[in-house]
Amino acid sequence: MSQADYAIHYQPLFTTLETMDVQALIDQTDDPWYNQTLIQVGDVLVRLGVMQGEFHWHQHEEQDEFFFVLDGLFRIEVEGRDTVELGPRQAFTVPAGMLHRPVVPVRSAVLMIEKAGVIATGD
Repeated sequence: MSQADYAIHYQPLFTTLETMDVQALIDQTDDPWYNQTLIQVGDVLVRLGVMQGEFHWHQHEEQDEFFFVLDGLFRIEVEGRDTVELGPRQAFTVPAGMLHRPVVPVRSAVLMIEKAGVIATGD
């Protein structure tokens, strides 16, 4: 999968005091790699990923990246470490500057928390 195959949407879909139907977003997408900013909370973005396949190796020099699996199976390959495997309701944080890539063998839904201004494909 190339970066051109990623559907990445940086503009938040929701604002405060608005109900978010996350399941509807999950059900509506058929992109193999969908990444949508749900809302900005202070200087942090809450993002939804619905994905299957392999993302490219990348890193975020200045920020950590938090992953929380809603459903599916989500693996994170991390340079110099064993692959992390996450199932539903499990979470993991990749620290700033660490080379990593998600590998998602089955369609999965994941919440991600990152600083505003993040480039999802890495620095």
